[in-house]
Amino acid sequence: MITSTSNDKIKYMEKLRKSASFRREEGLFPVEGIRMVREIPKDRLVQLFYTEKAYERYGAEFGLEVETVSEQCMKKMSDTDTPQGILAAVRMKNYTLEDILDGDDGSPFILVLEKLQDPGNLGTIIRTAEAAGVTGIMISSDSADIYNPKTIRSTMGALFRMRIYISDDLLRDVAELKKKGIVVYAMHLNGEEFYDKDFKKPSAFLIGNEGNGLSDELSHTADEMMRIPMLGKVESLNAAISASVVSYEVFRQRH
Repeated sequence: MITSTSNDKIKYMEKLRKSASFRREEGLFPVEGIRMVREIPKDRLVQLFYTEKAYERYGAEFGLEVETVSEQCMKKMSDTDTPQGILAAVRMKNYTLEDILDGDDGSPFILVLEKLQDPGNLGTIIRTAEAAGVTGIMISSDSADIYNPKTIRSTMGALFRMRIYISDDLLRDVAELKKKGIVVYAMHLNGEEFYDKDFKKPSAFLIGNEGNGLSDELSHTADEMMRIPMLGKVESLNAAISASVVSYEVFRQRH
């Protein structure tokens, strides 16, 4: 059993938790909690850490060599105040633009997220996207990290099933979507009524930053601009809520 918080493996996992650049460099990210660990595809599971109590309960479940650690070491590696006693190192999966163009029914349905900053919002969008049948997500590289521990928890396992492409040039990649015959819609306060549109054809939806919305530059690449109707004095909706409304209207029309 590892009992020292100065152990190299403990420090390594702690650094994976804290540093997005280190996660990218290593191609690994930490996942904690039995429910989330059960969602990990077996071919991406690299290492498991258990406390003694957790090992007694779950140790034989995954058929992988494990490290047992003290409660103090688990707390050092964990991102939660009350760790569940199980933590995994998981391999990242890198998708390409072509990957997200492959709609299962031949009609791609893509969310394009620009400069999204809140990890919880991002995780909620990923989770909702899976539920609503989104075929792929494109995220600007200056958005929150999809492997941030808060993002991972918010996805409730959808992170392991959604095709997510990190774009270092949204303008270029949105232009490529249009070349492929995908209609691009910008969610914008100056747009037309959202519920008047037909989304059965291949579609992509641009959703912007929580504070500032879409950049003018990206908005102008869209075929059409649309807005979600709002009553009262509300000026805008949370990015995750906007993505949810959009996703389920597409789901309703297609199913």
